[in-house]
Amino acid sequence: MLKCIVIDDEELARKLIESYIEKLDFLELAGSFENPLEAIAILKKERIDVVFLDIQMPEIKGTDFAKLIPPQANIIFTTAYSDYALEGFELSAVDYLLKPIGFNRFLKAVQKIKKDAIAKVDTITVKSGYDLFKLKYDEITHIESDSEYAIFHTTTKKIMSLQSLKSLEKTLDPSVFIRVHRSFIVNKTKVTGLKSRDLFLGTIQIPVSDSYFEVVKKELFG
Repeated sequence: MLKCIVIDDEELARKLIESYIEKLDFLELAGSFENPLEAIAILKKERIDVVFLDIQMPEIKGTDFAKLIPPQANIIFTTAYSDYALEGFELSAVDYLLKPIGFNRFLKAVQKIKKDAIAKVDTITVKSGYDLFKLKYDEITHIESDSEYAIFHTTTKKIMSLQSLKSLEKTLDPSVFIRVHRSFIVNKTKVTGLKSRDLFLGTIQIPVSDSYFEVVKKELFG
């Protein structure tokens, strides 16, 4: 199932895309927004697979907003103007749909993403010395900084890799992982509780620093 959001300042255009999403059993509508800025919260909190994004909007152009979208989300531009096609593809958009959008053209665009999603596995390759490990996101409970190294704590082992948490933040899926401390990144799906300034991942206790506390509390506990 691919989670989708629709961003368009025109209600009729939003409703059309919403109706197309409802027709396909591999798509799920997670949100629909007139103002693109209102979509930022859901993009941070949830893993969104597809963003149907208009370009000409009063608050911010879609091509500018696209730069704020997490890299794991697939962008499909929906617009009445062909002038932005080159810019859209330069932003790594999956497709560029010209209004009025017919269902067959819509289907062709989302089928590209469906094909890639079937082949895609949520993993990260970790280098430890001369060894390489492919870890599934679901295996990782948290990542800890130790001097110049990052220690990947998994459900079965620990792996030490020569890299910083700052560099890891840029590659990890933000809908799955969150920085909670200068020394810790945690898997959101493993969090079971928050007590004072400590997060609990089952029996594992992770400190939350003051600078991250409000963001962590909002994203993980609403």
